[in-house]
Amino acid sequence: MTVIVQNRQEKVKVENGWLSAVRRAAELTLDLLGPKREVEVGITLLDDDGIRELNRRYRGKDAPTNVLAFPMGEEDPPVLLLGDVVISLETARSEAEEEGKEIEEKLAHLTVHGVLHLLGYDHETDAEEALMREKEEAVLAMWRRERAG
Repeated sequence: MTVIVQNRQEKVKVENGWLSAVRRAAELTLDLLGPKREVEVGITLLDDDGIRELNRRYRGKDAPTNVLAFPMGEEDPPVLLLGDVVISLETARSEAEEEGKEIEEKLAHLTVHGVLHLLGYDHETDAEEALMREKEEAVLAMWRRERAG
């Protein structure tokens, strides 16, 4: 499995541990719920302006959001390129402060949420949302246990 994490913004200083928290959350999600073959996922941290532009261009919504997922959808490649997850570090930091969470925890949650979208999970109906939340919590519980040592 290959998880590529990139910081493509300069508005929020990325502290030690943030990128590894994102990478590990993606790895755990793929280990637990992903296909049993070689996969690649890209995760990019943007600022609100950058994610707003993507949200406007691809979803018709002219506002920043916390996370977007862009599945690749190729037919049976040798390495399954699942797609890309884009996270607004600005929004993630604000939401973490509002929720009283550490930024690593918020980034892990958004990463898991985005990777689940790449794996086909959604939250359009109450049933889909409940299933997605159940999967998120299962992965995040593993992530928290690992982090606690």
